[in-house]
Amino acid sequence: MTRITQPTAPCHVPAEAEEDILLGVDTHKDVHAAAVITTLGAVLDGRGFPATAEGYRQLLSRARSFGMLQRAGVECTGSYGAALTRHLRAEGIEVTEVNQPDKAARRRHGKTDAVDAEAAARAVLSGRATAAAKTSDGPVEMLRLFKLAKGSAINPGPRPSTSSRAFWFAPMPNFASPWQG
Repeated sequence: MTRITQPTAPCHVPAEAEEDILLGVDTHKDVHAAAVITTLGAVLDGRGFPATAEGYRQLLSRARSFGMLQRAGVECTGSYGAALTRHLRAEGIEVTEVNQPDKAARRRHGKTDAVDAEAAARAVLSGRATAAAKTSDGPVEMLRLFKLAKGSAINPGPRPSTSSRAFWFAPMPNFASPWQG
């Protein structure tokens, strides 16, 4: 009997060069999960990239190999996604802040980084996510950092909070590199 085998990794099926595509990213401290979809909602690719300057270049290059990238949905643009957001904006891509999927959707579709990345892209496509990503500069960011420092000084715990860890390690990927394994 003849067997039909399925490829273990998704094959690269580029969209037409002029076709618009969307990028969705679920951000984390070490690795960002990214998904590329068409404007019709078809998933073209999904994979992880290191949360470093080189990883951002790889992510962008891979996404652009599928078509014309003009919009991206990124989770946590004020913490772990801050450096990626700056990189995408510097490349002329409109970045939209995407909230994490609601709990009911997570239960229905499962909770994985790939699912969250795809959901981020779909949130931008559907118009559910419309907020411009945080710029991580200006007076609002300065006040946020003062508040973070004040909170850490008033309530110093045995471990730094998630927000302070995200502040120190995520916004500057080159700064974090010496501590990454």
